[in-house]
Amino acid sequence: MIPHTDETPVQALEIEAPGARLRGDLSIPRGARGAVVFAHGSGSGRLSPRNRAVAGVLQRAGLATLLLDLLSRAEGAREEAGARLRFDVALLADRLLCAVRTLADVPAVRGLPVGLFGASTGAAAALIAAAREPRSVGAVVSRGGRPDLAGEALERVRAPTLLIVGGADHAVLDLNREALSRLGCERELVLVPGATHLFEEPGALEQVARLAAEWFVRNLAANGRAATRA
Repeated sequence: MIPHTDETPVQALEIEAPGARLRGDLSIPRGARGAVVFAHGSGSGRLSPRNRAVAGVLQRAGLATLLLDLLSRAEGAREEAGARLRFDVALLADRLLCAVRTLADVPAVRGLPVGLFGASTGAAAALIAAAREPRSVGAVVSRGGRPDLAGEALERVRAPTLLIVGGADHAVLDLNREALSRLGCERELVLVPGATHLFEEPGALEQVARLAAEWFVRNLAANGRAATRA
């Protein structure tokens, strides 16, 4: 596991979404050249140690990060009692877009190109959000995701999309290969050899973080140049 450090100050952020107020942790490194919003998988949130570790690598690459809870506190309590909102990828996509719009009102990151990093079911939400507002999302990365759950939205995604899957995560790998064939944007599928679904093997999460940082830096930079020319 990548050691998490608190090199970049964390700013608490509240995101207003229809029917819910969401909590987020925004970290902005000096000279940030892009921002990445994290969409966690089922049963996880902004305190996910894996996403926080990846976020630290992105920050060191010059990217602001927003880790957030896609469910409110009350909704989280209902989930523990058996609710299923965490699998409602359309709802989660709506909330991701609310987070993206909230970032546009933060002076330190206003105008920066934005990417989405999704894990598990959060990857489907990220792809749906990218399809709904192509001008708002400059790149997408999926970690062990379920892009297949994005359904017909896959064909409408225009943001460059990287799918990262553990080489030993066979069922999810098959689903990602199928989703890859349906994406009409620039896309790539990368396997982390020997890794299982949670990338708990030595060095596996480090590979995910490095791949994600490279993808976002390259594609968000291109997105920013295009916006400047426009």
